[in-house]
Amino acid sequence: MAFNGKYEIESEKNYDEFMKRLALPWGHSMTNKFTIGKECDMETMGGKKFKATVQMEGGKVVVDFPNYHQTSEIVGGKLVEISTIGGVTYERVSKRLA
Repeated sequence: MAFNGKYEIESEKNYDEFMKRLALPWGHSMTNKFTIGKECDMETMGGKKFKATVQMEGGKVVVDFPNYHQTSEIVGGKLVEISTIGGVTYERVSKRLA
């Protein structure tokens, strides 16, 4: 299933604790554009620029940011994103709008 589209957040788990681990205040967001398997320029929620290669593993989009690991997958028609840093796992579930 394609990941592209517009989404609206339905639920989040451990957002505050995840942001504390990143040492960022609440409300940060960013958009990164990439092609699977090709190195690209990306940006963290804190504004740090870095190079990464986004991979597709078992139907999941996988990328390592400088200080956390993130996976994204479509489950039951919803976008499920999991980010992990220092033992804290943040989960965001979003529904497709378009």
